[in-house]
Amino acid sequence: MDGKEQLEKSRERIIETIAQNIHLYGLTPSAGRQFGTMFFHDEPLTLDEMTEELGMSKTSMSTSVRSLSDLKLVERVWKRGVRKDLYKVREDWYQSFIDLFSIKWRQSVSLHLTAVRKSLNEMNKLLTDPSITEELKQTVEMDIERLHYVQDYYQWLDQLVDAFEDHDIFDLVPIKENRREDRQP
Repeated sequence: MDGKEQLEKSRERIIETIAQNIHLYGLTPSAGRQFGTMFFHDEPLTLDEMTEELGMSKTSMSTSVRSLSDLKLVERVWKRGVRKDLYKVREDWYQSFIDLFSIKWRQSVSLHLTAVRKSLNEMNKLLTDPSITEELKQTVEMDIERLHYVQDYYQWLDQLVDAFEDHDIFDLVPIKENRREDRQP
C-alpha cells in the first residue's frame, strides 16, 4: 500500500466514524459522510463536487448540507468568480457543540419548567380545596416535593447551559491550544 492509499484509508476510517456518530446531532449517516468528506478538504466544495465525490444525488447532498448548516456544522462561503454555492466545515467544533447543546437543552428546559410551574400551581390550588381527602392531600404534597426537585434540576441545567454559552465550561475543562491555527485563512 503506497502513501496515498494509506492516507485515504486513514481518512475513510474517520469519515465512517463520523457517519456512525452523527446521529447524536440528529442527522443521517450520509450527512456524516458528507461532513467528514468536507472536513478533509482545504477548499470549500460545491454541491456538484460533493455529489461527484460521494456518489450521492444532488438532492440528497442539498438536504444534508442544509441540515449541517442549520446545526452550524458547515457554512456557506463566497469565493470570487464562483457562481455556485460553496460550503465548508466550520473550524470551531467547540462552538458548534455549544450551539447544538444550548439549542436542544434550552428548549427542553423551557418546556419542562413551564409544565412544572403549571402543575405546581394546579396542585397548590388543590391543597386549598376544602373537599380534598387527607389521603389525597398527602399524595399532592409528595408530588409537590417531587416537582420542586425536578424544578431545581432544570434550573441547574439552565445554569449549565449558561456555563457553556458563556464559555465558563472551559475553566473546568480547558481546550488544548488550537493545532490548526497554521491552517486558518
